[in-house]
Amino acid sequence: MKPKEYLKNLKPYVPGKTKEEIMRKYNLKRIIKLSSNENPWGASEKIKDKILEEIKNIHQYPEPINPILMEELSKFLDVEKKNIIVGGDGADEILDVIFKTFVDKDDEVIIPIPTFTQYRVLANIYGAKIKFGCYRYENNFELDVDSVLSNLTNKTKVIFLCSPNNPTGNIIKNRDIKKIVEEAENSLVVIDHAYIEYSKKEYDWTKKIYEYDNILILRTFSKVFGLAGMRVGYGVADERIINEMLKVKPVFSLTRLSQVAAIEALRDKEFFNFSVREGIKVREYLYKELKKLKNINAYPSQANYILVELKNHTSDYVCEELLKRGIIVRDCSSFDGLNNRYIRVSIGKKEEIDEFLKELKNILEGDINGM
Repeated sequence: MKPKEYLKNLKPYVPGKTKEEIMRKYNLKRIIKLSSNENPWGASEKIKDKILEEIKNIHQYPEPINPILMEELSKFLDVEKKNIIVGGDGADEILDVIFKTFVDKDDEVIIPIPTFTQYRVLANIYGAKIKFGCYRYENNFELDVDSVLSNLTNKTKVIFLCSPNNPTGNIIKNRDIKKIVEEAENSLVVIDHAYIEYSKKEYDWTKKIYEYDNILILRTFSKVFGLAGMRVGYGVADERIINEMLKVKPVFSLTRLSQVAAIEALRDKEFFNFSVREGIKVREYLYKELKKLKNINAYPSQANYILVELKNHTSDYVCEELLKRGIIVRDCSSFDGLNNRYIRVSIGKKEEIDEFLKELKNILEGDINGM
């Protein structure tokens, strides 16, 4: 059978390499993973007992909408339960439901690049026409608002704004989001807040859903909560948007185990606050130390990673050399709008960061055969 015509040139999302994959390839016994923007301190220890308690029930279907999880999320966000939709597969399922609900074939979506590539992947899968906006390289990847608004037409169904942006780490200024949201009043503006916990509270647009009925805030348990392996994401929006999305969302996408894990993660305020505090602390340390190295440019970040521009080496060379030393970082050449001079480094424990910095310095100061 032939695939859909518009899938012929589809480039799939390229995930970061796993520890297991690298250990097998290089016969390593120890890996430092700084590639997937995960929580280096794991998840709340309290989750384990709750999962063990719930295992006895895994032969039963989970609740389609878990009332306890919705109550805890409502308290955490300070928004009403009717404004929240929760999905499995992290925030990716919520993105998929957005396309299923609002985007027909040949509708237009606007994606400023470089950014999270799953927006583009899904747009291609659903046959949407992509209009690319851009971030300004010369100004720490500040969003070029005109590049977004100049692409706005009566066919624009969704605009994607990732803030903090992945992989650049920069926040989108409130005034810029406001301008886009108000001028695109007939389009859905998706504000991806996957990393918002690591930025200043003034940049959190979650409660703005009560001011604007054309925004959807995308959030996840995969980052600061340390539940990347449990795949829980959620959206926050006007009740009418949520109700339409619930019509097409898979009914049992959250497992019983992922539900109890998310509930306990929300309840463990001590671990949450620790992860935020230590994550920001390590990020700032990493940024400060990277700025000391020659032949690279490290960009300021309000997420849990740093984007690094390489001046004298290519990203594939540096990533490969680090892999040989048991360190995984992200080669950013697969991101639309970035070339093979960029890598992204996630936060880790301080000893992991120090090991990475030492090895990166050795590579940068060695023979320049990675041009």
